[in-house]
Amino acid sequence: MDLGLKDRVYVVTGATRGLGNAVARELVADGAKVVVTGRDEKTAEEAAAALGPHAVGAGADNADPEAAGRLVATARERFGRFDGVLISVGGPPPGFVADNTDEQWQAAFESVFLGAVRLARTAAAELEGGGVIGFVLSGSVHEPIPGLTISNGLRPGLAGFAKSLADELGPRGIRVVGLLPGRIDTDRVRELDGMSADPEATRAAAESRVPLRRYGAPEEFGRTAAFLLSPAASYVTGVMLPVDGGMRHGF
Repeated sequence: MDLGLKDRVYVVTGATRGLGNAVARELVADGAKVVVTGRDEKTAEEAAAALGPHAVGAGADNADPEAAGRLVATARERFGRFDGVLISVGGPPPGFVADNTDEQWQAAFESVFLGAVRLARTAAAELEGGGVIGFVLSGSVHEPIPGLTISNGLRPGLAGFAKSLADELGPRGIRVVGLLPGRIDTDRVRELDGMSADPEATRAAAESRVPLRRYGAPEEFGRTAAFLLSPAASYVTGVMLPVDGGMRHGF
């Protein structure tokens, strides 16, 4: 199936590793051009170099108010156009209600929530019909995850923002989509599993709760995101798609 991605240009944040990197790889593999971002510019440049000439790295902290405009400008300067953005940010620090400090909440709000809002708002002003704004959120949008209190507080709010944005941008032909990863085999998930006394038992127990009985592979998530960002999904907007092996309860 031709997704129609050839020569389209996307900004993918948090793409030096993990889910963001998996999406960038799939976009480039299908013919798109990608601005790969990460907090450390050298790391972003190295990640882009590994993807080949159709990727460029750019250092950017989502909490920086100037980052959004700079990333869109980079896309236009290097590749001549801008067709969409996938906003993927690292997970906030784990912890329960009594553990997380005001400083952790504030830092996460600036990066995870307000930074994502700024990127989406900037993209909305720059995109034309056929453009797309994507968010990588979490299954915590629908159901809180024990030990991830900050994520549980911020992700559902971003999902609500994304739906509002989809309604507002729909008349302009701009789509807004969200992806809700479950247990995908990334460094972040392995880190969370490793916080238990017995990581192997933790993973086995988690996999037993997934209907497909395994963690997802990053490339499986990447292919799903590439489809949603592509013209092939031109009538899909305002959705939050679980990519979780069936863990989501309900329809």
